[in-house]
Amino acid sequence: MLHVDDVKIQFDTEALLILNIALAIVMFGVALGITVNDFKNLFRNPKLVILGVFSQFVLLPFVTFLLVLLIKPQPSIALGMMMVAACPGGNISNFMTHLAKGNTALSISLTAFATFLAVFLTPFNFQFYGNLYEPTAQILATVKLDFLELLKIVVLILGVPLVLGMYVRRKKEKLAMKLSRILKPLSIIVFIILVLIAFSKNLDIFKDYGKHVVAIGIGHNLIAIGLGYLVARAFSLSLINQKTLAIETGIQNSGLGLLLIFTFFEGLGGMAILAAFWGIWHIVSGLLLAGYWSKKIN
Repeated sequence: MLHVDDVKIQFDTEALLILNIALAIVMFGVALGITVNDFKNLFRNPKLVILGVFSQFVLLPFVTFLLVLLIKPQPSIALGMMMVAACPGGNISNFMTHLAKGNTALSISLTAFATFLAVFLTPFNFQFYGNLYEPTAQILATVKLDFLELLKIVVLILGVPLVLGMYVRRKKEKLAMKLSRILKPLSIIVFIILVLIAFSKNLDIFKDYGKHVVAIGIGHNLIAIGLGYLVARAFSLSLINQKTLAIETGIQNSGLGLLLIFTFFEGLGGMAILAAFWGIWHIVSGLLLAGYWSKKIN
């Protein structure tokens, strides 16, 4: 049996193009619900902004790096963990927060701000921590990852749809709300279908190597949720804001991670399997957590 670092997940060009489009539509659908006031509201309470950014873009990548040093997973799996940790919050975090009876307005605002920051911080965090750990640095050296090329992809998938969505919302609010109700669920369904297609085309690989990522993926996700929750508690935020920060930190945009993995790493085994598993698992963990928290109002 090949080592997981030598395995490549097969994902054809047409499917990759559809994944690009689906992720851009997801972001456009999220942006249709965002206004400039969402950003202004965040800056009226800078404590929430600082804690949200710290938890998601500083603490999570750093703790992920420490976790990699501790458990020493196979290099491609370690790189997958770093990729997921470098991505911004997932597009379903707003829905999860609403279900959990958290601060939905804060969730939407943090999603918008995190998406804006991710254009720069996702490439930076991934390359920084990937090169800091020797086994993953060796992989990065072989693929010759271009920071500017990585930045360009992130801008196209996150930045452009964000600006266009906000522009449509500003000019045609009623149209924006109608489109948002259609595009969000539709694009999420398309994304899930694409992940399932990737699974079905590589079933033997997932059966042989999936066991390597299940415990790591679940543990990593729970740590991410716990980090957001503990940061919020440590700074005496209300329960609804604790819920929000936990969900925003723990629900990552693994779809973006998968896209970058297929684009730059040709579906490198451990990376793709970890990101795909995370994409499914964080929906399960988010729904379970939101269902539990929906009963805890105070």
